[in-house]
Amino acid sequence: MTGTVIRTTGSWYVVRSDSRVVNCKIKGNFRLKGFRCTNPVAVGDVVEVEVRDDGSAFITGIATRKNYIIRRASNLSKEFQIIAANVDQALLVVSLVNPVTNTTFIDRFLATAEAYSVPSVLVINKIDLLADDDGRDLLSAVAHLYDYVGYPVVRVSTVTGEGIEDLRTITAGKVSLLSGNSGVGKSSIINSLIPGLGLRVGEVSDVHHTGMHTTTFSEMLTIPGGGGQLIDTPGVKGFGTIDLERTEVAHYFPEIFRASQGCRYGNCTHTHEPGCAVLQAVERHEISRSRYASYLSILDEENSGKYRKAF
Repeated sequence: MTGTVIRTTGSWYVVRSDSRVVNCKIKGNFRLKGFRCTNPVAVGDVVEVEVRDDGSAFITGIATRKNYIIRRASNLSKEFQIIAANVDQALLVVSLVNPVTNTTFIDRFLATAEAYSVPSVLVINKIDLLADDDGRDLLSAVAHLYDYVGYPVVRVSTVTGEGIEDLRTITAGKVSLLSGNSGVGKSSIINSLIPGLGLRVGEVSDVHHTGMHTTTFSEMLTIPGGGGQLIDTPGVKGFGTIDLERTEVAHYFPEIFRASQGCRYGNCTHTHEPGCAVLQAVERHEISRSRYASYLSILDEENSGKYRKAF
């Protein structure tokens, strides 16, 4: 049978076909093909399944992916983790207070999504906590920054309901990856989009002001009424990039790539070269210093030699 992976829980995979849902394992030879990742099969993969006479089932093949998105794994011996495959878009959920999502994390996620041909939407959650003048100014500044770069920005509060209908419109008929730091409110957003699901909602640590994990595995959920599919993923504390060529990093920052067309040298790294149009744009505040700093941080990481190549 052929089906789509809708849940991964370590060594088990749940596959949905037109007629049934099957719990599967993967055949051992998947681990002998040179995959340097923690999960050679991911939610969203279209797979072939062999169901045996005793009722056991094994994934025997993976169809060619139209796209996927990865992050550096914490287990360096495995190199990387596939977050999801065959998605139409990524919804990056962030919060500007309780906890604060830093812009480096945002920029690394967006750059990786660009590299793997996954369109992104920035979802700023918990806007009800930004009710004073400083909060509104911060929200306006962050939204303007990413809107200027070219990313759709949705302002959301699961407390007041603001922005939820916008999310329904954005996700309708699409497969959407939902990602973000722990504690930013992904589960609350899903509960708003899928009434009655009742996902457990985590709290934010009073000591470290960071989120605590509530989602422990990846799962594809169906939004009722033809609302599309949501791939819910565990919250992440950091987003290390991997497999980005140093000379191509600028391509994944749209505003830097646009400005680079005016550079004097074709191999400009936008760090020190004379006649660099990117450096000039930074000085003119046409490229934000936070985005430029994120670009430099990826260059430094990819140039460090600390990690082996992914493939």
